[in-house]
Amino acid sequence: MKLNDKVVIITGASSGIGKSLATEFAKRGTNLVLAARQFVTLCEIAQGLEQQYGIKAIAVQCDVVYQEDCDHLIKQALSTFGKIDVLVNNAGISMRALFKDADFEVIKKVMDVNFWGTVYCTKFALPAILQSKGVIVGVSSIAGYKGLPGRTGYSASKFAMNGFLDVLRMENLKTGVHVLTACPGFTTSNIRNNALDKSGKQQGESTMNEEKMMSSDEVAKIIADGVENRSRTLIMTRQGKLMVFLNKFFPALMDKMVYNTIAKEKNSLLK
Repeated sequence: MKLNDKVVIITGASSGIGKSLATEFAKRGTNLVLAARQFVTLCEIAQGLEQQYGIKAIAVQCDVVYQEDCDHLIKQALSTFGKIDVLVNNAGISMRALFKDADFEVIKKVMDVNFWGTVYCTKFALPAILQSKGVIVGVSSIAGYKGLPGRTGYSASKFAMNGFLDVLRMENLKTGVHVLTACPGFTTSNIRNNALDKSGKQQGESTMNEEKMMSSDEVAKIIADGVENRSRTLIMTRQGKLMVFLNKFFPALMDKMVYNTIAKEKNSLLK
């Protein structure tokens, strides 16, 4: 799939992987619909990409928690460009709290953003993507294959997202629509800084050593390549591939290995 002159929607485009995706797709000649809550930041990003790469980019203020925002996003894309070729469901939020300590609202918030945000945007965009025989991308996580202690809501949302994308892929085997599940490993982005604690407040700083993590630019390039190649699933790190493989055959061993890894975090919740 050549991306030149395609129309790509990216949610969560104001920072991190979403912002890097916007740049990577712009480099490849796509026109962009950038969505996030931070409208002023989005406008600055869109304007900068237009000037640098000669593409057209619009900013749409959107909180994917709300159906009406997602509906508006898709309508704005169609009214501007008349089509949608690629939808990248990237908007996401994390959490860091043991289940016994976490408020229900924290888990619900994470589910609303990560899972329902993907469902809402995909539902509204699907008729246009069916018409263009385009691509639906879900930016998931290794946490959608193996649960992570202290990330109950996050892991649950990514497991749900993976299941949703799997079914969507099968339902569209004969329609020409392609579904891509992208699973970065730990990435240097602000998602951990914005992760919610047990009461729903942002934790404010990462608890992990980010020196050896993938950059958001690296993740964006892999996803854009995956869209072009119509890849099915992208598990992006050696550690992630090993985790998924071992979990199929040695799940009890993986429980212990994941526990020990998370226990080494700064200010670990595991005692």
